[in-house]
Amino acid sequence: MTDTTSAERAKSFARSRRGPILGAIFLMATSAIGPGFITQTATFTAQLGAAFAFAILASILIDFALQMNVWRLITVSGKRAGDLANEAVPFSGHVLATLIVIGGLAFNIGNIAGAGLGLNALLGIDPKVGGLLSALLAIGIFVYKRAGRVVDTVVLALGLLMIGLTLFVAIASQPPVGDALRQTFVPDTLNFATITTIVGGTVGGYITYAGAHRYLDSGLTGPEHVAAVHRASMSGILVTGIMRYVLFLAILGVVASGVTLDFSSQAANPAGQAFGAVLGDAGIRIFGAIFWAAAITSVIGAAYTSATFISTFSKKLGAGWRLQVATVAFIVVSLVLYLLIGAAPAAILVFVGGFNGLILPIGMTIFMYVGWFRQRDVLHGYRYPVWLLALGTFATLLSWYMGIVSVGPIFAFIGIGA
Repeated sequence: MTDTTSAERAKSFARSRRGPILGAIFLMATSAIGPGFITQTATFTAQLGAAFAFAILASILIDFALQMNVWRLITVSGKRAGDLANEAVPFSGHVLATLIVIGGLAFNIGNIAGAGLGLNALLGIDPKVGGLLSALLAIGIFVYKRAGRVVDTVVLALGLLMIGLTLFVAIASQPPVGDALRQTFVPDTLNFATITTIVGGTVGGYITYAGAHRYLDSGLTGPEHVAAVHRASMSGILVTGIMRYVLFLAILGVVASGVTLDFSSQAANPAGQAFGAVLGDAGIRIFGAIFWAAAITSVIGAAYTSATFISTFSKKLGAGWRLQVATVAFIVVSLVLYLLIGAAPAAILVFVGGFNGLILPIGMTIFMYVGWFRQRDVLHGYRYPVWLLALGTFATLLSWYMGIVSVGPIFAFIGIGA
């Protein structure tokens, strides 16, 4: 009887943790594949053609090197990124939290803008009205008393929807797969500003920590759960990598056919134009559904993760209803700024990716310091794999280099310094 009861409890425990773990995987994936990435993909594929495949590959490799380290460090320590950084280097967590919240706010303005563009394409609603409605929906999700469970379900369902619809369009656009595969490894042109922007849009800023922070809610923390977090982070990277490449192929098929995308007008929506070129009005509607799904899940991811960083300044905001209030407040501020800002939505979406790419190396430098030099105390004596630290260090140094050489071009996206 006791053995049966223990087995049932073990199964119940596993089921209770499955939701947060899947939520962490898809929160990472959908945060990394938001409206910014979709718009960036359309913009840069139109500029570089098949050569943009190399930037996709670079983003996946950098993603692997950084995310594997972030998930492991946060899980082994059992602390959120801001608290972990503060323990290793006093006040560095506060600096990181400030940068993440500012970057997350910039990203969330773009996410709400993306939601507005998505509903405009799907239903013909004015983009600002669509952004308002989407933000209110996100607020409603976090106001609900079981917000964590709803978030997991929403990001999982919408993530699967995005993958399915994008794959359909990629097949319909008939891209030059051979050329794309060749230039994935040997590109005809190389642009560091493009790589920095796409890395920032898929790995930078709050995105680096979104999945790992949600994974902490599963309760599977400490060195003994390294194998589980390794599988979860690998799954998240695999999902994001597939989605990135499939989306790129969908846009490439359109560009390779000779279609010219508009980037100049205030209402320019280059990714929507590409989908429309493949399937006409149905393509526009499908794009709207994909773009809105990407945007609303990214609003959720940006708000939740930024709120967890706000808790670095006050532990009272770290859990329960206070965390929900902080998350809702973050969405409200993002919405107000979006309604007031005058820049073209597509320009916002491209810029914020680059901006978060500039934040990325700062946080990763702190994390690599923890991995190399603070294993005994901060990581509870865990012996960290040297090969993983070496990969993370190389990716961090690369992100520093790309950020430094790309500052000017990134700010030029919105007319600063141009």
